[in-house]
Amino acid sequence: MKERIAIVDGIRTPMAKAGTVLKDLGADDLGAVAVRELLKRTQISMSYVDELIFGNVATPAHAANIARVIAMKAGLPVDLPAFTVSRNCASGMESITTAGHKILAGEGKIYIAGGTESMSNIPFFFNRKMKEFYSDLYRSRSAVQKIKTLLSFRFRFLKPEIGVVQGLTDPISGKIMGETAEILAKEFNISREKQDIFALSSHQKAVRAIQGGILAREIVPVPGDLNSGRVIKDDNGPRENQTLDALSKLKPYFDREKGSVTVGNASSLTDGACALLIMEEKKARELGYIPLGYLREYAYASLDPEHMGFGPVHATAALLKKSGASMKDFEIIELNEAFAAQVLACEKAFASTEYAKNSFGLDHPVGELDMDILNVNGGAIALGHPVGMSGARLVLHTLKELKRRNLQAGLATLCVGGGQGAALFLEVE
Repeated sequence: MKERIAIVDGIRTPMAKAGTVLKDLGADDLGAVAVRELLKRTQISMSYVDELIFGNVATPAHAANIARVIAMKAGLPVDLPAFTVSRNCASGMESITTAGHKILAGEGKIYIAGGTESMSNIPFFFNRKMKEFYSDLYRSRSAVQKIKTLLSFRFRFLKPEIGVVQGLTDPISGKIMGETAEILAKEFNISREKQDIFALSSHQKAVRAIQGGILAREIVPVPGDLNSGRVIKDDNGPRENQTLDALSKLKPYFDREKGSVTVGNASSLTDGACALLIMEEKKARELGYIPLGYLREYAYASLDPEHMGFGPVHATAALLKKSGASMKDFEIIELNEAFAAQVLACEKAFASTEYAKNSFGLDHPVGELDMDILNVNGGAIALGHPVGMSGARLVLHTLKELKRRNLQAGLATLCVGGGQGAALFLEVE
């Protein structure tokens, strides 16, 4: 990019497994909590802010433009524009890069960006037969018509369509995301044992990060159960008592007979939100901010939906080409753990000359994915994957960890349902 984009600061809510401690809060509520805390910490004058941009995937019916609802609930001025972006799992990143693009285009100087998701509140839907039954009943005018319609009812009409299952199923390939992970596991011979070992490591690293107060630095406590008044301070996905033996006993979930992907070596359905203050680098200096870090470059890429898990490889290859960097330049790497099989397959694809030649026309591998600097404080297998929020969290955590370790360059990347990938080159001074 012609200039870096300053990421002044960021904050996120705890992440909680769907149906647990944050289930009473909608995606708009979670987003508003994060935005309010961001404003409190940065003390930015709202007269300077040009717009709010938020990523979200499972748009609530009551908040069609959820960014605007978040802005209003967070107490932002009514004359501040807000809009929502959606690039599936990369929606949180899309909000950041969209803000960056607007800054570079001269449309504004300061933006609030982020992502939010309440997977607890993704609804069940009536199936088509039940919808038609209700429609026919509503249109019935005479008593005879109503009786005839009522007699047409069958109990099978009550079988619901599960929103989260529909959302996680690619309409082109017809495969749910876990099935695409099974494809990668088979093609790159990723064993069940290796997946479980990786999953255990994710939990162990996340537990250490929580106990060491590392993750607390990026979290604002959130009221949980609205009736008890509990305050949620930590992510509730990581398991302190997780063992390899317990993971090995879980049955494959997506391919019952020959599969290796389980609920234990996959990310969970999760609630959470993240907000960041983004501005022109020059403007940050003028206002006296010392930014958390900078967005140096970014790239998106697309590929076959059945192999969507390779998205980080494709997006990172494009990022390296645009920036002139190499994988060795990155000192911290955050790669979203949609599935252990997916991350481990990416590791092999990154290092494969054949994959690089077939996919990108290169005569050398994209580069080694150094597992020692990958997801050093655990990833989505332990922490969870609130799809609209995860991309923003990855950026926030990468910058926080670079700063904590006094390092400079980081990569935040993820795969995207539907066959895409996103990769951001981040810097800290």
